[in-house]
Amino acid sequence: MTTPPAEVPVLMYHSVAYSPSRAAHALSVAPEAFAEQMRLLDTAGFVPLTARELARAWRDGRPLPPRPVLITFDDGYEGVHRHALPVLAEHGFASTVFVSTGWLRGPYDTGGALDLMLTWEQVRELAEAGAEIGGHSHTHPQLDQLPDAGLAFELGRCREILTGELGRPPVSFAYPYGYSTRRVRQAVRSAGFGISLAVGNGLAARRQGPYAVRRVTVRRTTGITDFERMVHGRALGRLFAADRALTKGYAVVRRGRQAMRKARGARG
Repeated sequence: MTTPPAEVPVLMYHSVAYSPSRAAHALSVAPEAFAEQMRLLDTAGFVPLTARELARAWRDGRPLPPRPVLITFDDGYEGVHRHALPVLAEHGFASTVFVSTGWLRGPYDTGGALDLMLTWEQVRELAEAGAEIGGHSHTHPQLDQLPDAGLAFELGRCREILTGELGRPPVSFAYPYGYSTRRVRQAVRSAGFGISLAVGNGLAARRQGPYAVRRVTVRRTTGITDFERMVHGRALGRLFAADRALTKGYAVVRRGRQAMRKARGARG
């Protein structure tokens, strides 16, 4: 009997498109590359789970398949429906789509989206096809830079809209830009989400807790050899060395901004 791994690769995609906008290009994946990556997962025997399923397994101590993987998409780009959904259906793969409700085309659109986004009809079709639809805030801000009232609005409005449009409250959430703090994680939990995904560019593990689940970033430049290394958890330090250096630098800047915000609040 094969023992399931203690760590799980959680793939973070954004746009799947032939000609993405300049703003979305770096974090996009070409449709043919996405198809090749899904074939690799299938051939290697990976079993895709949704974020909801992973959370339930970790919470209840349920066994995972020998080679679990999560396929996730952030923001809600139209190409997830146009290009990714047929490939996922071909392989019988589950996925999780984290949408920013104020970026999608329709009555709640606040502007600011980086490229062509899903319509609500397409979101419902994804859900009917077996994709889990999770929250990604309302307007995609840096949540850790918001005051408490703004943070509560972003989480609550996102959850409210998803519940109304899909008929059930979302279970999962992904932090815009991957940023979170203890205050943000607590707010996500208080808003009713049962699991939340960050970035971290490492494998996910139960010890991280349900509100700081790590993912690995799939980009336009991710070749199939590096993709194979990622899903097997090999050479992640080398693959994401630049990302981790930038993350450390951003953390210093963000802590400074938070301190300034608190100081202004204390004076006010």
